[in-house]
Amino acid sequence: MIAPLRWEDGVLVLLDQTRLPAEEVWLRCETPEQVADAIRRLSVRGAPAIGIAAAYGMCLAAPERFDEAAVLLRSARPTAVNLGWSVDRVRAAGPAGALAEARSIEEREREATRRIAEHGAALFGRDERVLTHCNTGALATAGFGTALGVIEAAWRNGAVVHVWVGETRPLLQGSRLTAWELEQTGIPYRVIIDSSAGLLMSRGLVDRVVVGADRIAANGDVANKIGTYPLAVLAGRHGVPFVVAAPTSTIDEQTPTGADIPIEERDPAEVTPDGFPASNYAFDVTPAELITALVTEEGVQRA
Repeated sequence: MIAPLRWEDGVLVLLDQTRLPAEEVWLRCETPEQVADAIRRLSVRGAPAIGIAAAYGMCLAAPERFDEAAVLLRSARPTAVNLGWSVDRVRAAGPAGALAEARSIEEREREATRRIAEHGAALFGRDERVLTHCNTGALATAGFGTALGVIEAAWRNGAVVHVWVGETRPLLQGSRLTAWELEQTGIPYRVIIDSSAGLLMSRGLVDRVVVGADRIAANGDVANKIGTYPLAVLAGRHGVPFVVAAPTSTIDEQTPTGADIPIEERDPAEVTPDGFPASNYAFDVTPAELITALVTEEGVQRA
């Protein structure tokens, strides 16, 4: 299990995921501003992990700037609801109780991923070929992972023989991070370009799709890394089960439907570094009716 962050001597230390897999670089964050910047730049990423990082970021705020730090950290990325959930919990605990609450959040999320893996693995048959998108392993959660944790647990049970890893444009979290994690674990995999998923499904080479989530609306619509919705449509067309794995902290009961989820639009330079015009949406929304099962630490929910 790869821990992407740790609290050490009063400082939050983050593994800079923008530098993986080429090099392992750790960032020392001593202020809430540094944590917010790391979240914005995707040095730390994945809904559960950024929630945990933001919780510790609150612990770095001076008592007189506690509320100001909460506003700053909450605004670092708008789509992942775990971020605001964690910040609000630490804010309610106050400066004196902040560190204990942040540690409690980290432990809660780690245990949630263990249970998600257990529940999700039970859905699999035998010798399945699984397709996943973006990165949802330990790097994204500070735990066992969500979707990738489910896949690993199923593999250890003998239920998975191969993983197709979507590269995940434009920042390649699949080909850089998921492939790296699978390599460490020894699970057989191949990286694919995102647009080849339909070909694989049409040839009967995908038995299940398993992805994570950044926010789940009250009606079950799911916001996840851009490219998830087309996978769900393709899976529905080809009769492939489409599974979402996420902790209950990702469920936003205050957001009625996916249409109400704010969608982050990032710097076009991530797509076209030469300066050509571009739209760079970071997430899309998959309607609940396309989701075969939603796996949380509480069990398996169906549409």
